[in-house]
Amino acid sequence: MSIAVYPGSFDPITLGHLDLVSRASRIFDQVIMAIVNNPNKTPFIPLADRRQLVSDVVAPLENVTVVTFEGLTVSLAQKHEAHVLVRGLRAVSDFDYEVAMSQINHKLACNIETVFLAAALEYQFLSSSMIREVAQLGGDIHDMVPPLVNTYIQTRR
Repeated sequence: MSIAVYPGSFDPITLGHLDLVSRASRIFDQVIMAIVNNPNKTPFIPLADRRQLVSDVVAPLENVTVVTFEGLTVSLAQKHEAHVLVRGLRAVSDFDYEVAMSQINHKLACNIETVFLAAALEYQFLSSSMIREVAQLGGDIHDMVPPLVNTYIQTRR
């Protein structure tokens, strides 16, 4: 069985994230969306709410599960017997960071490989940080996030 971990903050989950996990779910037997809890950052959406939102959004994908974690991604992958990390690439600027991260992860756990999926053309500009900023400034994000997430964010304003 091929198990992959798709880690991220998903703060908030975007249509780009949803596209990537959908594609990964067709490649791997099981995909674990791993929502990182970084105690050094103040989240836009609380962790428990993010987990619920992500779980609800990916519910139609039967082979995708959602977990939260702190610490090293490779440790989480080892715990779940996953041998693949899925990462999305939007632009050249992502490439340098993601390759460096994959090298560190490989150094920490040489049995875990990183697979890069290129963002779909219509989602290459999306990032959670940009969406957070647009939302906080009262902008319309309905075509950047799943409808459930848009409703959640609108009700928090």
